[in-house]
Amino acid sequence: MDAQQPTHGEPVFDDLDVDLVVKVLSHTLFSPFFIFFVPVFYVFQGAKYEDPRVLGAAVYWVAISAFWFLKWYSRLFRNQGSLLFGPGALDWGEQIVLVTGGASGIGELIANTLAVRNVTVVVLDVNPIVTENYNIVYYKCDVSKWEEVQSVQQQIVAELGHPTVIINNAGVVQGKLLLDLSPEDVKQTFEVNTLAHFWILKAFLPEMIKQKAGHIITMASVAGLVGMAQMTDYNASKAAIISLHESLRYELDKRYKVPQIRTTLVVPGHVQTPLFSTVTLPTSWLYRFFVPSVQPVTVTKAVIAALDEQHSRTLYLPFYVNFTPFLNSMPSFVRDFAQWLSGADYAMQEFVKVSGRRADEGPVPETVSRSKAD
Repeated sequence: MDAQQPTHGEPVFDDLDVDLVVKVLSHTLFSPFFIFFVPVFYVFQGAKYEDPRVLGAAVYWVAISAFWFLKWYSRLFRNQGSLLFGPGALDWGEQIVLVTGGASGIGELIANTLAVRNVTVVVLDVNPIVTENYNIVYYKCDVSKWEEVQSVQQQIVAELGHPTVIINNAGVVQGKLLLDLSPEDVKQTFEVNTLAHFWILKAFLPEMIKQKAGHIITMASVAGLVGMAQMTDYNASKAAIISLHESLRYELDKRYKVPQIRTTLVVPGHVQTPLFSTVTLPTSWLYRFFVPSVQPVTVTKAVIAALDEQHSRTLYLPFYVNFTPFLNSMPSFVRDFAQWLSGADYAMQEFVKVSGRRADEGPVPETVSRSKAD
């Protein structure tokens, strides 16, 4: 956390937000390990076991321990885990990770980070990824087109093998009011943000089912949980893939009988990527404390940790996103207050759609493999 010189009306620490507070509390006031020593210290100081301070601290420790146990057991139950034995370490060297929209933003960062782990990374994008990592292989593919996905799937399997991890990350945003959206705008949004997930799964999931192994990461958004002005098409497309994720989980468990295939849903708030670089957010300290933006590296770390853990789960980033699923069941004035606090209905007023294409790039090659080029 970087300190800065305090100015009038500005906080002393630039990165002080609710997520940092929650992180500190989770390791102190809400940590069973930390709280366990409180009644012990009271006893060591001469307090009797029946002392209200000792009893109160002990009861609080039991309550906190029960909460964390239930949370832990719920995850084990969801993932067919054992109380005594966890999954073995993931062999990254044996993984082939497919990343859609991996030429920029979060996808690019995930691809490069995984490549450092000696993982074979396949990037599907309409633009090439600029990287020095030799084990990143780029295939030009418009993932919104089933014919292109079907064709590139055959090429990938023939040249590299079957992907073991799918990261459905490709996305586009129009940033227009409903009546300003052209039919082409709406079509593109749903083709890239929603239909591409179906095409990638239809192409690569059969082998995962056959092998009874794999992990599917779905990059959604808090916009899929709540509505906001000037985002109707984007919100609807993200809501669709959240529902897709949930339905897929039950199909894998109950119909295909392959609960070993893991599914992780990533639901971030505003991420500081080029895609949303022109949004206008409130600048007040209250907003930045309770509704902080997320750095791409934070999302990347969470995704890789989920792959390492080998459990199906939902990742809400940052902390406030955990409460968004409950907003629609709240009284209307609470819902409207949250909408006002977020500034969501006016964030897109000055939005300018940013193309993923770099001005200094030459013609896009059909296939680029760093290992071959070097």
